[in-house]
Amino acid sequence: MTRKLFGTDGVRGTANTYPMTAEMALMLGSAVGRYFRNEHHGVHRVVIGKDTRLSGYMFENALTAGLTSTGMNVLLLGPVPTPAVGLLTPSMRADLGIMISASHNPADDNGIKFFGPDGFKLSDSVEAEIEALVAAGVRPANPENIGRAKRIDDARFRYQERVKTTLPSGLRLDGLKVVVDCANGAAYKTAPEILWELGATVIPLGVSPDGLNINDGCGSTKPQAAAEAVVAHGADVGICLDGDADRIILIDETGKVADGDQIMALMAARWAAEDRLKGGALVATVMSNLGLERFMDAKGLRLERTKVGDRYVVESMRKNGFNLGGEQSGHIVMTDYATTGDGLMAGMQFLAEMVRSGKPASELTRSFEPVPQLLKNVRYGAGQTPLDAANVKSAIAEAEAQLVGKGRLLIRKSGTEPLIRVMAECEDDSLLTQVVDGIVAEVQAVA
Repeated sequence: MTRKLFGTDGVRGTANTYPMTAEMALMLGSAVGRYFRNEHHGVHRVVIGKDTRLSGYMFENALTAGLTSTGMNVLLLGPVPTPAVGLLTPSMRADLGIMISASHNPADDNGIKFFGPDGFKLSDSVEAEIEALVAAGVRPANPENIGRAKRIDDARFRYQERVKTTLPSGLRLDGLKVVVDCANGAAYKTAPEILWELGATVIPLGVSPDGLNINDGCGSTKPQAAAEAVVAHGADVGICLDGDADRIILIDETGKVADGDQIMALMAARWAAEDRLKGGALVATVMSNLGLERFMDAKGLRLERTKVGDRYVVESMRKNGFNLGGEQSGHIVMTDYATTGDGLMAGMQFLAEMVRSGKPASELTRSFEPVPQLLKNVRYGAGQTPLDAANVKSAIAEAEAQLVGKGRLLIRKSGTEPLIRVMAECEDDSLLTQVVDGIVAEVQAVA
């Protein structure tokens, strides 16, 4: 069947607009509850976490109604990072985990992400089956089998303790001054508390959520405020999380921003030196910089690429037995510790390396020289298919011919927003700008 609800990371859209309506959340809750009750016997349990969006209350209640109507017992975690749901689903012996979040998107958006009993995100095939159940309708449980719901007050504390265990035993962060920007999101309490408990001096930003200011001028997609704070406070490093804290962007002591590629390069080299990098490989997406690939080659290591989306990175890691992967956008996946991208755990690894090596963040975030890369997004209207237009196809073909032997081109539709992403890499800056702007202009002509 054609999948209409699920994108690359669950169901996502503008709140109170299809598919992100209370009615659809109710139907999704019923469908996923029925699916997992059919698959598992005994006690049926689901954990639900959320970020700080105002619409999270609405979706939490709607999902709970749908789930309990099919006999699932619901454990409400409150505001917690997405990786906490991945951790607590198997820890609490749940059949299912749900995170209500639109990650780095604006406050008006929201999303629903599903995790299986092993704590990993559901596969495309399982999501398709759930979507079929939504379309067909679900028979509710008998009255005596309706589920119950209760709040779990210590969920974030359980997660915080797990994050701290990823640091080497006995290592502390005393003497480090850290700016941490929580994007007014799910980690607004968790991140500063972890850093403080480990001994760091903490300058917190984005820790006053009001339901409407998540990712608003702050967090991993808007690191400027954190960069200014690092310089102003003389901090050693800045950590920027997104709304659900599953991604990280780092800022060195000079205020310069480093993306996920640099973090992965540092970790891959360290883990390989310690004989911890399984398969001698790092898994990244097609968006990662060509410089990262060259860095891995020079170390005698491999870069395995997947399509965009941390779930596809994780699928490749699990299939091939790798334990480190991620995305340029800052999703860093370490399956030795977590089942999905975890910004806080990745941050702990970086801080640990600062302490062990005594090197400044500016040195540790420059593992390789990136090939110049230019990414531009073009928004398109509902029902439009700009990439099918003849003029766009012709512009893409011409750009590919120009880049042969000089760089690479990547054109794709976003899986979470109505955007065409146009990205190119080339060491010739003028050619780089020319090919990207040329394609963008043709897409805009039909979008």
